[in-house]
Amino acid sequence: MTGRSLIRAFIPHLFLSTGAVIFLFPFLWVALTSLKGPDEVVQVPQPWIPSVLKHWPINWKVAVDNYKKVFEMLPVWDLTRNTLYVTFMSIIGQLFACSMVGYSFARLSWPGRDIWFVVLLATMMLPPQVTFIPVFLIFRALGWYNTMKPLWFPFFFGSAFFIFLLRQFFRTLPTDLEDAAHIDGCGHFRTFIEIMLPLVKPALGAVAVFQFMNSWNDFLGPLIYINDDRFTTLSMGVYYYKLERQGMWGEMMAVTLMMTLPAIVVFFCAQKHFVQGITLTGMKE
Repeated sequence: MTGRSLIRAFIPHLFLSTGAVIFLFPFLWVALTSLKGPDEVVQVPQPWIPSVLKHWPINWKVAVDNYKKVFEMLPVWDLTRNTLYVTFMSIIGQLFACSMVGYSFARLSWPGRDIWFVVLLATMMLPPQVTFIPVFLIFRALGWYNTMKPLWFPFFFGSAFFIFLLRQFFRTLPTDLEDAAHIDGCGHFRTFIEIMLPLVKPALGAVAVFQFMNSWNDFLGPLIYINDDRFTTLSMGVYYYKLERQGMWGEMMAVTLMMTLPAIVVFFCAQKHFVQGITLTGMKE
């Protein structure tokens, strides 16, 4: 490679690396602050490296003291179980509903299909705050207030954005596959399950990652519908912990990292499907 080619290849990597460091800095600061003691957190200037990491061997009992306090004062396992339940059910609901509706809009012909698709897209312009009161009244009338059902049941009706994303992905698939399936005697539902659905795994992975982030970090839903500690999720637990332990920044960073880390792990494990689902959506042969 010539010098000019090396420079052209180096400059994009430099900008990307710089951006990665900038975005990684807050996460690294949270992780290091979670290992600091109460005195270190309030020092001016703030030390970058915790004192417990400056001595070898590292005294891990002291290093994880903030995490120990979090587990002693907060029912982390119960909160995690509730959050995982709501997140899992939400993902199942989104994948079930959005894939079927997206397939219907993309591959089936029925009266008023394009009109209803425009109506579906129009709902994306409606702020969710507008529907909070009527939806709350519906769930209260059903007797679901102070249960976890309002946190996951609505997702079995799909989401306009995810339906649009999957519709665009279904439209990229060749029609020859459907024709061959119909010749072999497959109906629309069997064609959808056995032929089409396995081909849209990247898009389904993107939907799953998006929904995981939404449900895992959801704060407004539990705040509105949950009034019982048995059904509290991690987001509400972190909020209550913050109110109770104001000023204990080491503990706050510890509980924040504990809630953030699973989302990061899920994203990196599913990033291949996530990136494919986003980049391939909308590409039509």
